[in-house]
Parts: sequence; structure tokens; C-alpha cells
Amino acid sequence: MGSLELNKAFAAILTAGITFMLAGQLGKLLVHGERPHESAIQIGDVTGGAPAATPAAAPALEPISPLLAAANVQNGQTIAQRQCGSCHTFNQGGRSGVGPNLYGIVGAPHGHAEGFNYSAAIKGKQGPWNYEELNAWLHRPSAYAPGTRMAFAGISNTQQRADVIAYLRSLAANPAPLP
Repeated sequence: MGSLELNKAFAAILTAGITFMLAGQLGKLLVHGERPHESAIQIGDVTGGAPAATPAAAPALEPISPLLAAANVQNGQTIAQRQCGSCHTFNQGGRSGVGPNLYGIVGAPHGHAEGFNYSAAIKGKQGPWNYEELNAWLHRPSAYAPGTRMAFAGISNTQQRADVIAYLRSLAANPAPLP
């Protein structure tokens, strides 16, 4: 390629750049956009001033106990195998995977599986996994135990949660009594 051709290529790039720059400046002159007075997204307290308003409390979770008597264990098993089976095992004496084995979970203390490395959010929970605790966990694990490592979003359908809890209840030599 001759030097004349090289000059033409550089001139084309330079002309395109100048054209885009002038078009941007012309656009700013024609469109008078106003910048917002404050940011639309608040990211913590960066000013050191008063704390931001706390978010409104989440609506109370519907109690699961009334639905357990009519819950479908087979449907619960299907849902649990499909949504939980990739990380959890359900058989007696089964090994933990990404998540702990869930055999005997109803009535067991939080952090029940021996040798499983629970997050601090679960280790800090006191008391057994009762029906309402399982309901809150299955609804939204991240809300029940902020900081949990479990990435599961939760089950929003109340009847499906009742079915899964009924299935988890059946995973025991002596299932916990219904409320």
C-alpha cells in the first residue's frame, strides 16, 4: 500500500472521529437533559449522616400447620427430588453433598448433619427444625438466615411447601407428630 493510501485511511478514521464528536456536541445543544438532584439508588450510608430508613417489614408468612393434615407426601417427594435433589440426599445414613442429608430433619436441631460445614447463619439458629421453621426456610432461605450459603430462591407456593414438609416429615423412623 502506498503512502497516499495510508494517508487516506488515517484521514477516514480522523474524519469519522471528528464527525462523532461534533454529533455528540450538537446533541447536547439540542437536548437539554436535567441531571437528577439525588441518586436513584442508595448504596449504604456514604455521607456518615443519619442512617437510611429501614425497609418495611415483609408480610407475615401464612402458617403451614393447617395445611399439613391434607398435604400430599408424593407431590412433596416429587418437588423435593426435582428442586432439592441435586444438592441434598434423603436416605437414612446418606452422605451430605453440596447440602446436608435431610433424613430426619423434622425435629432435628439446626446444623444436625455431622461433619457438614454449615454457614454461620445456620449455626447461629437455636432450637429444632419444626414445621414453621421449615416453612420459613423453604419460603426464602436468604430471608430466614441472612448470610446463608444456600443459593436456592425458595418455594413461593404455600401448598407446595406444605407438601415438601410432609415429605420431609415422612423421612424418619418415627415421624414427628402433626401439630
